[in-house]
Amino acid sequence: MTDAQALADRVTEGELRLHELEEHADADTAAAARRLVIEAETGAELDVVGEYAFPAAEAESNVENMLGAAQLPMGVVGPLAVNGGTAETGGSDDHYLPLATTEGALIASVNRGATVITESGGADARVVETGMTRAPVFRVAGITEAEQVVEWVGEHEDALREAAESTTSHGELLTVDPYVVGDSVFLRFSYDTKDAMGMNMATIATREAAALVEEETPADLVALSGNLCSDKKPAAINAIEGRGRTVVADVTVSADVVEERLGTTPAAIEEANTRKNLIGSAKAGALGFNAHAANVVAAAFLATGQDAAQVVEGSNAITTIEDRGEELYASVSIASLEVGTVGGGTTLPTQSEALDVLGFGGGGDPPGSNADALAEVIAAGALAGELSLLAALASRHLSSAHEELGR
Repeated sequence: MTDAQALADRVTEGELRLHELEEHADADTAAAARRLVIEAETGAELDVVGEYAFPAAEAESNVENMLGAAQLPMGVVGPLAVNGGTAETGGSDDHYLPLATTEGALIASVNRGATVITESGGADARVVETGMTRAPVFRVAGITEAEQVVEWVGEHEDALREAAESTTSHGELLTVDPYVVGDSVFLRFSYDTKDAMGMNMATIATREAAALVEEETPADLVALSGNLCSDKKPAAINAIEGRGRTVVADVTVSADVVEERLGTTPAAIEEANTRKNLIGSAKAGALGFNAHAANVVAAAFLATGQDAAQVVEGSNAITTIEDRGEELYASVSIASLEVGTVGGGTTLPTQSEALDVLGFGGGGDPPGSNADALAEVIAAGALAGELSLLAALASRHLSSAHEELGR
């Protein structure tokens, strides 16, 4: 009897629970035992789930009750020329962007847009604002006490900064913005978390600052997250104020290239964007005014080890198109792109290799530059996807492209 089978039997007999297996065996044996239990309970076969290319112990900080790994096809887009504020490394602005997806035709479409962008001299991309947020909610007796809290916070931001930054050697508190709703006071803390996505860093730092608010004011902390942050939910505050990194990418493409490579005209793409992305999105009450920016954001997140649920905020993007006669201007502005190159899923072997393809793995010099560069290239990739899809719609080639690729 294998060690894994012996462990599985102990679970079946009620002696152990699934989450206790790592206390009795190494991580790979525990995962194998878990597969045996689940196979016996459900009748499923988990042979492929159990085939993974990294020691299970390397994922212990990323997942609990590990069974194995979910494998996704990964493709690549490029070369994609990006004239970034930080994305130009080693004197080169050409990048290959790994994308993990199960959506057929996506990478082919984005690659078409990347070819157009690169032939046009590359996309300009810049991170225009940075700030990972956490917004605790406090209880007060009423508006009088709320006013006292807001006044104290405004007068003691340095003390709050000292408390928050005592928990981290990298993060910096940027701002604290108060919001009052009846007897609730929300404080939206914003941090520069350098090359980390920074959600955990912001949460721990805010906990210390919130304790100081409780100590010095009438406020009582109700929840460390009051949803004004706002994390992993559609929220206008993120679309307006930003969260993580606010990044803009744009490009100008000659009318000749539009006609030759995209099979349409600048005027037709502008009209498609106006009627679909602007008017259609407004009528729908959408927060994202774009064609499918989240497609590229999600695929890049999965490939590079970002928090996949934060694609919700990553869809807060506005695409603009302008027919300038002899050329087409196109831009994508992503208000809340939450990315990092250290910590979290970026440490997993597959995702680490994908970051190495880009050249942005680990901490940057100066700190924060690698995460900025990643944001710029993802934004440029999203721009490539927008150009290609809008052109397909303008030329009425969308359905035929999917049919041709057998999707």
